[in-house]
Amino acid sequence: MTGVDGGPLVEAAEQGRICALAARGQRELQRRAAAHPDLFPSQPFDAALFSSIALAMAFSAPWCTAEELGVTNRAVLWGFVIDWQVDHQAKSRSEVDLVAKTCLAVAGGAPADDPLGRFLAELRDDLAAAPGFAGLRGLWLQEIDITLAAMAREWEWRAAAQHGAAAPPTLAEYLDNADNLAATVVNVAHWIHSGSAETHRELSRLVTVSDEVQRALRLINDLGTYQRDREWGDLNAIMLVGGDRAEIERQLATQVDRCRQLLAELRPGCPREADYLSRQLGFTSGFYRLTDFWGTR
Repeated sequence: MTGVDGGPLVEAAEQGRICALAARGQRELQRRAAAHPDLFPSQPFDAALFSSIALAMAFSAPWCTAEELGVTNRAVLWGFVIDWQVDHQAKSRSEVDLVAKTCLAVAGGAPADDPLGRFLAELRDDLAAAPGFAGLRGLWLQEIDITLAAMAREWEWRAAAQHGAAAPPTLAEYLDNADNLAATVVNVAHWIHSGSAETHRELSRLVTVSDEVQRALRLINDLGTYQRDREWGDLNAIMLVGGDRAEIERQLATQVDRCRQLLAELRPGCPREADYLSRQLGFTSGFYRLTDFWGTR
């Protein structure tokens, strides 16, 4: 497009294309969720949650096709349903362990015999179609295990706090457990499915940088959801520093600076992956200024 208004016109056209990519992703997520009604109750899995997931990934990787982002979107949705089941449905550690056991077994190739397993099996089978999956399955399983262990650890922290059995974690411990956000495990699935052979060779390095971005996302999330976390009984970084929001903002600024440095070092060899992580960080920073992913509980 050209013309006097070419700058904003072209920019808006590209944003419209990305939103259309997200619209296709949202509809696909809603179709998938409708096929598993026991897994996705309308509250808090409302239409806006599906839309927000699809928008986040479309703006993070606007060069991908809708089909490529379909797998990534479902990986994000899997993270949300695991978070929901562990944080808000599990009443005992044995129930948390059952969620983890189911996911690890199905991801490893076992047949699925419950809604959670069937949803993950669909994702597993689509990932398995990627040319490099056979050699990368172990890394994906490892990241699933790390994510589930982090969610179980947070469940224990919350349970202990509710019963006055132990002090809450320190902020450093909390950030070391940022895998409970399930960002890196999603990124690994995205890179396995849509990445090139060169991307696959660099996955270990990409995971290291992704983990640092994930820590920043944890702080961004907590700054944006402090009130909701208080109402839902979730842990939040602000709570761990006595309600000092400014301290978490300082921690976030330091972490973002570290991410920028790592991303600059990553960009010469992995430009698209560095852009993906940068855009993911930027989108999330803007998104949480105004709203949250979760719908009404």
